[in-house]
Amino acid sequence: MARGTDGRVECHGSITRWHFPMIIPLMLCLSHATTASAAGELAVGAASADITPTGPVALVGQWNLRISKKAETPLTANVLALESREGDRSLDAAVMISCDLVWGPDEILNPIREEAHKRLPDLDVRKIFLSGTHTHTSPVLKGGQECLYQIPKEGVVQVEEYQVFLVQRIADAVVKAWNSRAPGSVTWGLGHAVVAYNRRIVYADGSAKMYGRTDLPEFRNLEAGEDHDVGSLFFWNAAGTLISIVVNVSCPAQEVEHRQTINADYWHPVRESLRKQYGQGVCVLGWIGAAGDQSPHLRYRRAADDRMTTLRGLDRLGEIARRICRAVDEAYEAVKDDRHADVCLRHKVETVRLPVWRVTDAQYAEAKAARQQYADQIAKSATPAIDLYARMKWQEALARRYERQKAAPRATFDAELHVLRLGDVAICTNPFELYTDYGIRIKARGRAIQTFVVQLTGGPGDGSPYLPTESAVRGGGYSAIAPSCNVGPDGGQILVDRTVELINAMWAKPN
Repeated sequence: MARGTDGRVECHGSITRWHFPMIIPLMLCLSHATTASAAGELAVGAASADITPTGPVALVGQWNLRISKKAETPLTANVLALESREGDRSLDAAVMISCDLVWGPDEILNPIREEAHKRLPDLDVRKIFLSGTHTHTSPVLKGGQECLYQIPKEGVVQVEEYQVFLVQRIADAVVKAWNSRAPGSVTWGLGHAVVAYNRRIVYADGSAKMYGRTDLPEFRNLEAGEDHDVGSLFFWNAAGTLISIVVNVSCPAQEVEHRQTINADYWHPVRESLRKQYGQGVCVLGWIGAAGDQSPHLRYRRAADDRMTTLRGLDRLGEIARRICRAVDEAYEAVKDDRHADVCLRHKVETVRLPVWRVTDAQYAEAKAARQQYADQIAKSATPAIDLYARMKWQEALARRYERQKAAPRATFDAELHVLRLGDVAICTNPFELYTDYGIRIKARGRAIQTFVVQLTGGPGDGSPYLPTESAVRGGGYSAIAPSCNVGPDGGQILVDRTVELINAMWAKPN
């Protein structure tokens, strides 16, 4: 073991690192000596927490500043704690947190881990991961210099205040879920629902545009495909009561993203419907699969789709929830009697160093010029366009990236990955808005019977999380250019390859 130059701790023999001060005993660097097929008694615990802000708050996800004055739905954090045991010996564990947030950044994850370590000293807190459903009607999570918005100092909950509130609420739920774990069982199922639509539109000249128009003569195609899988995990306690459902959908929660109110988007009616069907006490975790180029917004044939929704007496959120819940219900009916109480649980945490998308000299010059132009416009106008400040800060962020890369030319983007085996299922995470094709590559190449991909899990949360494909970069446009992306397609393939290696190693026969 050695301490890196940045003060972080590295475990030689792997590239696992954690991004907070060394507070964890040396023994946590040691991997569990279980074989690939070792099964143990499964213990399950679950808990939910209300993370709705207590007052007006700035919302994330648009160029303009939006201050929410009310909550149309609650925001929740839902926690699932798993442990595999052989008698009195713990074989492995996982604590999985899903939140109605834009992502699950390190700024929130690391304090949760620290708090959990204080209260649960026997839990390996590296085995905690936090993901967001990517709702754009949730609070801003990035404060200080890197905040995109000029948030009023009076009458609005500040970012730092909400961070403290959020960490405490989620940490309490983690402790509750872990302490409530008891013998249980699990099964897994696969359904399908049309929720996501590729949101990048390609034109005759080869260019692409996010949310581009399709009713133009130069429209040629959607840039890539979609993933309509709906993966489900079902967990029961020893008495046979269903206690938690995990639902994996490759589509961000952004149907009502432009509203000026707190809203959990389509996950709220999904949870309400599932709890009505399976019990009010069921903890529902929503996982967003690889969906960086996806959206629930209809790109064409909208009139026909809207007619069907209206005839069903639903709005768009209700229609999306109907489709997802139908897929979950169909999977449940098929798999409900295939429960597993003794199941292989393995959990690997690894930090993969990916090549950064390097900012060119020309891009740096353009960013500085654009930043100055926006600053001048803001200074000259008493009522500047509401999105100018965020656009100025976006250009500042790109300039800072260039300056960091000049100071550290060999710097990498360190992505913490979690790969789990749970019976016949693989679960893998990444910190990006990962384009769907990468998720399909992982699913297609992995040895697991069923694979759950969970994006926007951990990471710096600096507003450049897209990870585009080669074809997207050729098309250009927002989400496939340097300001949108810390990592490019070369890093995306490294991420896929390493994730697949970790998954397949868990299905390898022991020597």
